[in-house]
Amino acid sequence: MYFFISQLSVSDILLITDIVPNLLHILLNNGETISVIGCMTQFYCFVSTDGFECFLLAVMSYDRYVAICNPLRYSSIMTDRFCVKLIAVCWILGNFGSFFVTITLSRLKFCGSNIIDHVLCDLVPLLEVLCYDTYIVQLEIYVIGIPILLIPTTIIVVSYTYIVISVIRIPSSTGRQKAFSTCSSHLIVVSIFYWTIFSVYVPPSREKTSDVNKIPSLLYTVFTPLINPIIYSLRNKDIKKAIQQTFHKTYHLINIY
Repeated sequence: MYFFISQLSVSDILLITDIVPNLLHILLNNGETISVIGCMTQFYCFVSTDGFECFLLAVMSYDRYVAICNPLRYSSIMTDRFCVKLIAVCWILGNFGSFFVTITLSRLKFCGSNIIDHVLCDLVPLLEVLCYDTYIVQLEIYVIGIPILLIPTTIIVVSYTYIVISVIRIPSSTGRQKAFSTCSSHLIVVSIFYWTIFSVYVPPSREKTSDVNKIPSLLYTVFTPLINPIIYSLRNKDIKKAIQQTFHKTYHLINIY
């Protein structure tokens, strides 16, 4: 579990690094100029990290399923080698989808207004400045994007269905509460992440205005990476204990000085 959380942290750091510095520059200067290559690079980086996080959250749900439904076999199933393979597959799939969509967008011709009414180079505002009909682009996005969203979503739903069934069968209320507490942080993160993703990209039409997409885009590119460490920290006894010990040592040193 901690290995997967560390990978989630890496993904959040990469996403924040890609979005926030340029976002702050835009807000401080009331706008900013960005090259086409820079825009495509930013788009590729945040789409690949978001794609990776989609699959990672599915892997984490499977990890919770094995831990709760097959606890005696957990060590033999979720081995270090198997976990590394799962993470490698998540990175490959996330970059695969992002690569093809970015290549398709970069080969199209932009005309008319060169102003993107958005805080980042996102899909919807880029579609709005294309010269011609975006049917082919949207078709490719559906072909690549639907599996990236539906496969992890299906894994998460199936995993938690089995988890709920197993938890209900636990006779003691303490055992049920303990089992649910191990999944609560993950469920909160999944709910926030997928709600913002679906609200922006389902469906990605040119008729959707940038104003409608700005807040959800900021939620999953800035707010979600910010809130993830807080959610997992507040719900994890080991992390809370470590934080308390750190504050206790700091307070003790202050008293000494």
